[in-house]
Amino acid sequence: MNNVPPTSVHSAFAITLLNWYPRHRRDLPWRHTRDPYAIWLSEVILQQTRVKQGLPYYLDFINSYPTVQDLATAPEDEVLRHWQGLGYYSRARNMHHTAQQVVREYGGKFPTTYVELLKLRGVGQYTAAAIASFAFDEKVAVLDGNVFRVLSRVFGLTQDIAAPASRKVFQQLADTLISADAPAEFNQAIMEFGAIQCTPVKPDCLFCPLQAQCYAFQHGMVAELPIKSKAKATRTRYFHYLVLRHADKVYMRKRTGKDIWQGLYDFALTETDSAELSAVEVLRRVEALGGTIVSDRAEEPSAAYRHVLSHQKLEARFYPIQLQAALPVAALQELGLAAFSVAEVEALPKPILITKYISKK
Repeated sequence: MNNVPPTSVHSAFAITLLNWYPRHRRDLPWRHTRDPYAIWLSEVILQQTRVKQGLPYYLDFINSYPTVQDLATAPEDEVLRHWQGLGYYSRARNMHHTAQQVVREYGGKFPTTYVELLKLRGVGQYTAAAIASFAFDEKVAVLDGNVFRVLSRVFGLTQDIAAPASRKVFQQLADTLISADAPAEFNQAIMEFGAIQCTPVKPDCLFCPLQAQCYAFQHGMVAELPIKSKAKATRTRYFHYLVLRHADKVYMRKRTGKDIWQGLYDFALTETDSAELSAVEVLRRVEALGGTIVSDRAEEPSAAYRHVLSHQKLEARFYPIQLQAALPVAALQELGLAAFSVAEVEALPKPILITKYISKK
């Protein structure tokens, strides 16, 4: 690993990025505002989401909820419905709660310093630094995946970026590099540089303005840096959904607890260790709910729907079932099921897996 670079290298690094940025930056709407609410909204949406995917969601949210007060007073189900398809739904719930906190505790005005911003729910070091610098020009360096990669390659840092202890090393370096005169511009520049120049795969080293001082390029280590330990192995879960219908209504339930998709709606669920659920078992489970199947309207189960999350893979099958009569109230209360019309189902916030199934019916 390189030693800490001298001040002249620090200065050259910042100057190079600040010269590169105006010529190469993408024209994104959140770069045309100093409104901390809009900046915060973009940062929450873009966590673990590519710009191309996140941009339509940002525009939808900023149009639907122009102010933090608008977001704070919106029903949670409505917020989750707007978020549908982005995944990591805890981000949406935290975002909603944070908006309420800003209105309740700060009079609808975002805190103006990094330290105060950290007191907001769901706002970590990166998001606080982004808002503090972009909205209020505070000299605090951001540290995201793009920044980790640029610093690791240019300065030869070999610490595992997945290890919490490594953050301090990278943060200290970033704090010495950030421009005192243009902290917002510097933070935007280094993140953009990592996003479009110093990319994870096939970085544009041939035309890189930092090539001469890049440790990884000079030592043939571009593909090896940054070092990141592998994530834990994913597990596969098998979901069997009973799509229970009576008349023109379908039964759905709101997911609770600390499992995936909290606050979203899906069908009556049976989870097993097997990809198959026999017809006998389906019948047994329906009867346990107090339901009776209309046998002459039986449909075949769906093919498997597969969905990949961060640390788990889902394989789901759907079993369309027409009931002779409405389910007993006791069964509905026990499972949290309720009957919804087609229009009502459309308006509910649902996991993308459920939406894909419904859209094919």
